[in-house]
Amino acid sequence: MKKDFGVQPYLFPMPTYMIGTYNEDDTVDVMMMAWGGICAEDMVALNLEADHKTVANIKARGAFTLAVPGADTLEASDYLGIATANKTADKFARTGLHAVKSQRVDAPVIEEYPVTLECTVEKMEDEPYGLRVLGRIVNVLADEKVLDEKGKIDAGKINAFAFDQMQNGYYGIGEKIGQAWKSGAGLVKK
Repeated sequence: MKKDFGVQPYLFPMPTYMIGTYNEDDTVDVMMMAWGGICAEDMVALNLEADHKTVANIKARGAFTLAVPGADTLEASDYLGIATANKTADKFARTGLHAVKSQRVDAPVIEEYPVTLECTVEKMEDEPYGLRVLGRIVNVLADEKVLDEKGKIDAGKINAFAFDQMQNGYYGIGEKIGQAWKSGAGLVKK
């Protein structure tokens, strides 16, 4: 028997991504977000509330980075989702994380995050359900510690975590349980 919950944003897993931008004084702003993801080969979609400081920064700079945090940064990453730069100007400095300027876009790359997408703003759409930012991926950076022996990104080494909207928890991601486009291939032949 299934229980009816009505209309809820209950999809699991929800990603945890870190949006990196620069404030007007060139200080680093980072916020955690969960409502967004890949929407095309070279595009990401971020669904944000328009009053975020990060949104003002994206509009002003036309660029942002989108990073996948590892579990080793959980405390700092969660804090960056709790605190708002509209009220806490030094929120990034409080985390102890380190940033360098992207070589490709006008946004910071956070050194502790193992995978970072460098993005330019393609479009900003103010919709009744919120603001959607469409970003074009111009490059992907990955720390060598998350690469396999062939030099490709190994998702298991990222030590990423997902957000649980139902109980407000974080869950580790990493164990490979199958191979895409092969695990179900036996059923094609039936």
